[in-house]
Amino acid sequence: METFTKPKALVANPHYQDQRQKCLAGLSNDMIDEPIINLVNALNKLPYCFTLQSCHGHFVYTGQNDPYNLEPLPITDTVIRVEYRIAYIALCIENSDLGRIFLNDLKKITVIDPKNIQFGSAEWFWKRQANSYALQVEPDRFKFEDKAILDYREALKIQNVRNDFFVHLKKLLAVKKTR
Repeated sequence: METFTKPKALVANPHYQDQRQKCLAGLSNDMIDEPIINLVNALNKLPYCFTLQSCHGHFVYTGQNDPYNLEPLPITDTVIRVEYRIAYIALCIENSDLGRIFLNDLKKITVIDPKNIQFGSAEWFWKRQANSYALQVEPDRFKFEDKAILDYREALKIQNVRNDFFVHLKKLLAVKKTR
């Protein structure tokens, strides 16, 4: 999220429903990282939001050069540096009562680890889609980047934060589903 900024206020968007329909019509499960397919699909079932992009987060290191690798980091003493490609969910939220409630719920996800989870707007998403927001997992010092070079210990921590992040999002959606 190279243009990551503080979250903007929701604005009127009379085209929300058409934009939502168009975006979701072009989405298929093979476009989504396997570990978060159910999460993305659950988000898209909410009438007051839809996903724009997502990434489970990937770790690339010596011996693991696949940039789309979904394997957990190995327990080893041979990996020194890890390239972390950020985990994030980018969403468009409807300017409605339920959308505002959901927006506030999303902001609270950062309390899991405020130094490594950010909530905000990304300028290039906003220019294409009003009321777009991103939740991302990345050390704060890299919050404006799409990837970060981390030492192995920090990468292990970020992996755990990323996993907790997705668990909390799933719990939030489970609560929304029962309301």
